[in-house]
Amino acid sequence: MENEEKLQLLNAAMDNYLMKTLNITFSDLGDDYLIAKMPVNERVYQPDRVLHGGATFALAETVGSVAAHIFSKGEKQMVRGIEMSGNHIRSVQEGHIFARAQAVHKGRTTQIWEIKITDDKDRLVSLIKLTTITLPKEK
Repeated sequence: MENEEKLQLLNAAMDNYLMKTLNITFSDLGDDYLIAKMPVNERVYQPDRVLHGGATFALAETVGSVAAHIFSKGEKQMVRGIEMSGNHIRSVQEGHIFARAQAVHKGRTTQIWEIKITDDKDRLVSLIKLTTITLPKEK
């Protein structure tokens, strides 16, 4: 299956969940990374009209967990985030933010993902680390 087709399937699978509410879409998939984007608007603002850090974390956990699932071995597995930490470096008031998840460690059970959040001008907005665990799917 080509990457473009995989991206279409990923975006279709997100239709009725938090990702739809935040308008998160997957935009690029490579051999070892996944990129998603999210618009910065009133849906994701803090009261002072800048991007809410919680929305940034929702984008990061989405792209990191989906990447962990895509790059895991086997369809009979589920991926869950077990720890997340990050630093917000720059505020954003408009445009889009982009999250690029790339594996730092891909073990059989645990994975560590670095997620770089950038703005429309490719400036670093947040740097986030996500640890995931891969478990057997429950029947």
